[in-house]
Amino acid sequence: MKMRKFVALAAVASLLIGALAGCSGTADEGNGGSAASDDAIANLIANTSGTVSLTVWASEEDQAYTQGLIDEFIAQYPDVSFDIQLGSESESTCKDTVLTDIEAAADVFAFADDQINALVDAGALQPISAFYTYDVAAENAGGAVDAATVNGQLYAYPMTADNGYFMFYDSSVFTADDVQSLDSMVAAAQAAGTKIAMDLSNGWYLYSFFAGAGLELNLNDDGVTNTCTWNAAGGTDVAQAIMDYVATGVVVNMTDDEQATALANGEVSACVNGTWRAETAENAWGANYAAAKLPTYNLAGTQTQMSSFSGCKLVGVNAYSDQIGWSMLLAEYLTNEAAQVGRFNARGLGPSNIAAASSPDVQANPAIAALAAQADYATPQRVGGNYWAPAQTLGEILSSGNPDGIDLQTLLDTAVEGIEAPVA
Repeated sequence: MKMRKFVALAAVASLLIGALAGCSGTADEGNGGSAASDDAIANLIANTSGTVSLTVWASEEDQAYTQGLIDEFIAQYPDVSFDIQLGSESESTCKDTVLTDIEAAADVFAFADDQINALVDAGALQPISAFYTYDVAAENAGGAVDAATVNGQLYAYPMTADNGYFMFYDSSVFTADDVQSLDSMVAAAQAAGTKIAMDLSNGWYLYSFFAGAGLELNLNDDGVTNTCTWNAAGGTDVAQAIMDYVATGVVVNMTDDEQATALANGEVSACVNGTWRAETAENAWGANYAAAKLPTYNLAGTQTQMSSFSGCKLVGVNAYSDQIGWSMLLAEYLTNEAAQVGRFNARGLGPSNIAAASSPDVQANPAIAALAAQADYATPQRVGGNYWAPAQTLGEILSSGNPDGIDLQTLLDTAVEGIEAPVA
């Protein structure tokens, strides 16, 4: 293992010498190949002998599309002999498979972003300090870059950014201006005699109010416990705001399944949810189906933008690969702007690439466009397991109007104590 690690490090050191100059190219140069990046690729080709053997892992659903990209990649370098094998591995289980035997794992693999800390801690991911064809950090949404970064070091290539939430709405009830503010939405819903749904008792969504107010929830360096400031100054204002919206009778607490039913029967005309609920909303509202980023909300008299959790799929390069340079170049190809637009067209997956997310095809999809707009206010989900139950309890109490009249500071102190509790 030590010898293989040494070979990998030596290979990437050689890569960096030639590729660092390529980092200064513009986005347009990167897409078309600047002189500097062309030199880095030329150096890679010149230093390649024999067959370049690589293994790539992609999800079962992404096999056909990924194989097409691999075939295109091979065709770009006709003077190089490739043997690239594609295997099937779910992004949700990739970490566990990789960590079973890192050296036996694929050279290039796709994984869910919440696995990155464990992969980095195990030394499984090759750090990305230079680029061949495009600047990963500059061309992807900030939230996706954050998701691919650990302790300031980029470790993966963002591939998608579509696991998040935003606001679906019926445009016959709400105007595009209405949905910029939750207060305006409440007024429009009251006038129309309809509801706005959100799963307030789910910590994934409850987070949006507290994070929007600048209160923090972070995973500690141990990878299992949390630090939370929801009970700091301003926390009670957030709690009161949530109760005030629920008190209008318009903002209602509904789970995802309950929202699906309420959409179908016309009970709600707006809901906070994700791309998986797009078809349900479109079926309910037809030509009036629309979506937008989350609105602002009234926080102690100040309009405050709601935040959100985000989720991405990433592509990593195995630090023990015998072909670090080619693995990195292939990873770039699998995740570049054109690949992300193509993946959206083929599978409906939302791009992390800024230009791809702004493309006409993507912008024509209301849900994906709304998710892209929300990306500026989203943060990767990085929480320990003790977050979920206390957050659910807090959300249940607030969404029911705090029926026992618990002091809000006490309520938040109790929630934070649970969220920050050591893991047994």
